[in-house]
Amino acid sequence: MVKEVYVGGLGCVSALGKGVGIQLEKLIAAESGLGNLSLFDTNHQVVVGEVKHSTREMADMLGLRSDKGYSRTTVLGLMAAKEALADSGVNPEGLRIGLISATSVGGMDVSEIFFKEYIKDKSKGRLRQLIGHDCGASTQFIEKKLGISGFATTINTACSSANNAIMLGTRMIKAGLLDAVIAGGTDSLCRFTINGFSSLGILDKDVCRPFDVSRSGLNLGEGAGYLFLHSPEVKTNKIYCSVAGYANANDAFHQTASSAEGEGAYLAMKGAIEMSGFDRNEIGYINVHGTGTPNNDASEGVAMKRIFGDEVPDFSSTKGYTGHTLGAAGGVESVFSILSLYYGYVWPNLNFKNSISEATLIPVTVCRKKTDISGVLTNSFGFGGNCTSLVFKSFKTNKL
Repeated sequence: MVKEVYVGGLGCVSALGKGVGIQLEKLIAAESGLGNLSLFDTNHQVVVGEVKHSTREMADMLGLRSDKGYSRTTVLGLMAAKEALADSGVNPEGLRIGLISATSVGGMDVSEIFFKEYIKDKSKGRLRQLIGHDCGASTQFIEKKLGISGFATTINTACSSANNAIMLGTRMIKAGLLDAVIAGGTDSLCRFTINGFSSLGILDKDVCRPFDVSRSGLNLGEGAGYLFLHSPEVKTNKIYCSVAGYANANDAFHQTASSAEGEGAYLAMKGAIEMSGFDRNEIGYINVHGTGTPNNDASEGVAMKRIFGDEVPDFSSTKGYTGHTLGAAGGVESVFSILSLYYGYVWPNLNFKNSISEATLIPVTVCRKKTDISGVLTNSFGFGGNCTSLVFKSFKTNKL
């Protein structure tokens, strides 16, 4: 039985840019990637976290065939997963390496092109455009391109998907089933999600303001984030940290809302911290789910107060940088959390002014150096009450 699982590689693309280096640069500079939607037309007035490259441009960057069409979710995922593998410096040959990828959107951006023609005329529309619709299609494509053959699966538990992928990857390595896993998630913007979240009345027409009393909704985003997880026997270029704790829980309250007591969030955070072996006061930073919706922030805030009392650690939502990347959120924000731990920073909660009444908490509002962080907690909470928290533990002191 493997006792510790390390993170030896990171890969990320988001509204902040392509690659982990640019994520770090923009996080330190407190520079948001939110802006107006330009990928497609919509009747809704929305602010989004959009990756500033077309799908074709990114496919060309990856050397993909120009005569083939690819879903945006697939291309974003391949870009980040490839970076995570390259960052590790590991040659997959001869190792039992798995890919556990999460998504909620799948290839819907391409499916929408098909249905636009099909609705007009049932004899029109290219059926090939539906091949990538299934969530597992992007995983299979990434697996093939990276030459991974040990194991592959796809997780879709809404916005907790990528955290659950990381949790499953860690468990499989601990059980001795795999030597290493590339785990995380990918999602892209599409009309379906914008229309769906608009129908729920939880899209903010301005930039999101997590944990602020004036918050009125979320900004959707897109991107991908993956970790290269490995056992101690696998040698990587560096070790960022270890995955010290994880837990999944459900408050069984509502299809799209969290309970006022934050039961699922409370149980997930409590379980992850207990597994990590940290005392609660040893958590140096929390990357909260913090969507900016009235329900989420109140519920998560109450849950944090239940665990930490009046001594809640430094915390922030980074969705003011990227928007809510849905199934990819846990992957992107795990990368952000590990960068916080590895380089000794706490990231600011952009656009915060006044605390909410349900839990009078004040997040970090400016980027601050904090070199004594030994553990970070990151939360991702999905529809249906599916709540997952992870704790990353410092491997050694690193300075930027």
